[in-house]
Amino acid sequence: MKIIALFGPTGVGKTAVALALADGLRKRGEDPVAVSADALQVYEGLEILTGAASPAERARLEHRLLSFLPVDATFSVGQYAQLAHAQIDELLGEGRRPIVVGGTGLYLRAALAELDLRPAPEAGVRERLTAELERAGPEILHARLATLAPWAAEGIEPGDRRRVVRALELLELGELEPPEGPSQLWSDDLRHPTLLAGLTMEREALYGAIDRRVEQMVAAGAREEVLRASAAQVSETAAKALGFEELLAGDVERMKRRTRNYARRQLTWMRKLAGVDVIDVTGRDPDSVAREILDSDAR
Repeated sequence: MKIIALFGPTGVGKTAVALALADGLRKRGEDPVAVSADALQVYEGLEILTGAASPAERARLEHRLLSFLPVDATFSVGQYAQLAHAQIDELLGEGRRPIVVGGTGLYLRAALAELDLRPAPEAGVRERLTAELERAGPEILHARLATLAPWAAEGIEPGDRRRVVRALELLELGELEPPEGPSQLWSDDLRHPTLLAGLTMEREALYGAIDRRVEQMVAAGAREEVLRASAAQVSETAAKALGFEELLAGDVERMKRRTRNYARRQLTWMRKLAGVDVIDVTGRDPDSVAREILDSDAR
């Protein structure tokens, strides 16, 4: 039995397609379960902000690895990989069909493959580098990384504060080494047979969908979620949720811009994924997209 994996930018409609897929699989006599591959949907209390499946959607399709951590907890991709592998293996062992759904590229790969994930940084290194970043700015630290480890800097935007600091941490700890051969991130070496569907949409249509989605989130109470999480001593990990900082400041337009920028990075991930079947969903309903995926699965 193959895993079905859905990847795509925020706002493209992954959850709706997963629900339609589940309906189609049940008609075949299968028992599908969604496994989330999202870095922030793990947090309870940020469901609106992170676009997690609603209670009604979870009633239609069981979802795992959603909303199981308090907002003051830290979480890593290494921890996620262990949980995702266990869930997927359990479902396959029970004869149930896993539908891995996510927009976080690294988490999707961590769910589907065996990755050599880096250790947590030693105490004090991150704090020192973060303080230096605040003084000098991320571009200065990125330039240092480009001099010392150009292969690492190449894949990191100069303004990506978190990744610049993390790469320099690993470099100081002797854990940042040049890749030998193809990167694990982009290989087609997976733990189980997988049908990987990448959902895309015409750029202007996607940006319109993102703007509407942000407005719907705000109307549904996303800012109130952020304020409650902030009052509850939100962890550094949870505070990285897309839009958290912007809504804390009440800047909805900045949240829209940041979300559009993030969607572009997700599409870049999609282009690099090995074996991905890219499906343009512009103007299509979820049922027709699901039928296309199910036809591919049947072949």
